[in-house]
Amino acid sequence: MAEQTAPPHGGGAPDAPGTGTEKRDAAVVRDALGVGVAVGLSGFAFGVTSAGSGLTLLQTCALSLLVFTGASQFALVGALAAGGNPYTAAAGAFFLGIRNAFYGLRLSQLLALPRALRPLAAQWVIDETTAVTLPQPTRRAARIGFTVTGLTLYTLWNLTTLVGALGAEALGDTDAWGLDAAGPAVFLALLAPMLRSTTERVTAGLAVLLVLGLFEVLPAGAPVLVSALAAPAVLALKGRRSGGTDRTGTGGTTPGEGR
Repeated sequence: MAEQTAPPHGGGAPDAPGTGTEKRDAAVVRDALGVGVAVGLSGFAFGVTSAGSGLTLLQTCALSLLVFTGASQFALVGALAAGGNPYTAAAGAFFLGIRNAFYGLRLSQLLALPRALRPLAAQWVIDETTAVTLPQPTRRAARIGFTVTGLTLYTLWNLTTLVGALGAEALGDTDAWGLDAAGPAVFLALLAPMLRSTTERVTAGLAVLLVLGLFEVLPAGAPVLVSALAAPAVLALKGRRSGGTDRTGTGGTTPGEGR
């Protein structure tokens, strides 16, 4: 999207043309910091939960440094805490993390980063950076949102993971605190304002029902993947209804008639 280059009415100061861009950048940074701080602090919950499941301090911190995808990390330590097989727990976490690959396909086009930076940026392709980046109107704003969110979240998540793992013994029963719900709750709060159309709301509602219905049946992480079927299901239903309307002549257009 091209920037406006015409001077403001009335002849402003020489730096006036950049004021709008600076304000937009500041707004993106503010939003990105808000998300990064809010979600990053929930790394404390992961540190506590991981230590409570029997992982060592080194293992807990390594998960946050190298894996860095909160839902997958919680799925892994949750399965281990429940006495699950380590390989099964790892498989569930892996399948839950697959969604980040689909995020990457979209973000790679939007950000268009230099080839040398792409492997580093891939580490930050997660739910929160995607939620902040996608709504941005320009590539510049998208890059700022992605970078600030990723850097803030990665730093805080790892610091609070360390603090949580060190302080796990002082908290006692970690399940009683419900800390593992902090991260998902923040992410849902980010997504809610983006559901503007009826189709989007119906799709989100169906996805929630699928997750809740399959939570006790499928392995950890699998219900989230199955919930992705809500999108094509709703679109297919919408297409059938539109097709039926056109065939009956109540909503379609006659030959030669334009919309």
